[in-house]
Amino acid sequence: MAEIVNLRRVRKQKARNDAARTAEQNRISFGLSKAERSLAKAERDSAGRKLEGHRLDGDDAPDKP
Repeated sequence: MAEIVNLRRVRKQKARNDAARTAEQNRISFGLSKAERSLAKAERDSAGRKLEGHRLDGDDAPDKP
């Protein structure tokens, strides 16, 4: 004898599975935590400041031919 299936439950479970699959793809694509994002931003800013500190301009700049 066939098992009785509640179609509403099956439909909701399918929607949950689809959402979980989409969330997994998003975690792979955009998966940096807030701490990792802020650390990367701080490193970029620090590198930018260091580069600007080594820039030659004004009297320190070498003469161009």
